[in-house]
Amino acid sequence: MHIEIGEMAWDDPVGVRLRRDQEAETVRRYGGDLEQGEKPSAANTAVFLAATESPGGEVVGCGGLRRLNENTFELKRMYVVPAWRGRRIGAALLHALEDAGRERGAVWMRLETGVEQPEAMRLYERCGYRGIPRYGPYAACAQSVCYERDLRAAPEPAPAPAQT
Repeated sequence: MHIEIGEMAWDDPVGVRLRRDQEAETVRRYGGDLEQGEKPSAANTAVFLAATESPGGEVVGCGGLRRLNENTFELKRMYVVPAWRGRRIGAALLHALEDAGRERGAVWMRLETGVEQPEAMRLYERCGYRGIPRYGPYAACAQSVCYERDLRAAPEPAPAPAQT
């Protein structure tokens, strides 16, 4: 198994399906739609990446970046297909998103996840993110957990996805 990560159009049908799957999983975990603030869209997403089993295989993960200000991006719609989890694809995708942010002038990366997603929290913490107070549209949401990473710090080594 080899995973390639590259840009995908926001409206690509595969990306649309993955985002729907991610949203459905979130609704199942929290018992309803808890979307805070403006939903990501083609208009407010600076880049959308897909992780693909190669050569020419299945798209197994995705994630996007939304600009918060001139030097801060927010990670949005990070998702790995359940059957592909545990193979370090999430960390590889996260590092590719950080690189894409740096290319666009990012100094800081922020994100919001939730209390019902301990595996996501472990991933972000392992990759150098630190917990911060809830911000912006998440400030009043008790189920939100927010993180930030200074991209000027030495980057965490990007792990290669596990071979199968």
